Amino acid sequence: MKKWWGLIAGVDEAGRGALFGPLVAAAVILDPEKPIEGLKDSKKLSPGRREKLFYEIVEKAISWNFSLGTLEDIEENNVLRATLHAMSMAVRGLSPSPDLVLVDGPYPPPDLNMEVRPIIGGDRTEPSISAASIVAKVIRDTIIVRMSEMFSGYKLGQNKGYGTVYHRNFLDKFGPSPFHRTTFVLKYLRGAK
Repeated sequence: MKKWWGLIAGVDEAGRGALFGPLVAAAVILDPEKPIEGLKDSKKLSPGRREKLFYEIVEKAISWNFSLGTLEDIEENNVLRATLHAMSMAVRGLSPSPDLVLVDGPYPPPDLNMEVRPIIGGDRTEPSISAASIVAKVIRDTIIVRMSEMFSGYKLGQNKGYGTVYHRNFLDKFGPSPFHRTTFVLKYLRGAK
């Protein structure tokens, strides 16, 4: 027998694999009465399309929220734990609370008092996860672009803190900023040599 669910939240993150800055987790409860066309994995959308969808999501969603996985949390607890903690915090900030949480990836965030279903590739198949993917990506990109003004040499506005060739070469020559993830940078620099 198929179980009926009330409010369904989608959860995803952006920036988990970056070398610089926080990661962002987002949770979104879509309103079935206000459909949004074109939802898909944020990585499959142009920046302009992502931004338009972001504003449509925050206007039409029943509820949405985000949380940061801070640099300190990533370094002290590892990136997976920081991601799951940020996801939990994003869900807890939703009002009303969801009855079911769909999470992109294989790991459920801990300590949630509702059913949680991890879905590998969920950002491609579940609209609420796609919406969360878009919200997380747009918020993180905005944060990184603003931070890029302080650290112009890394070209963060272009690479959003990910390990592009230019970014790694600049790190190799001048070293990391205070907002780089030390453990990630060391891995990249070792692998580049």
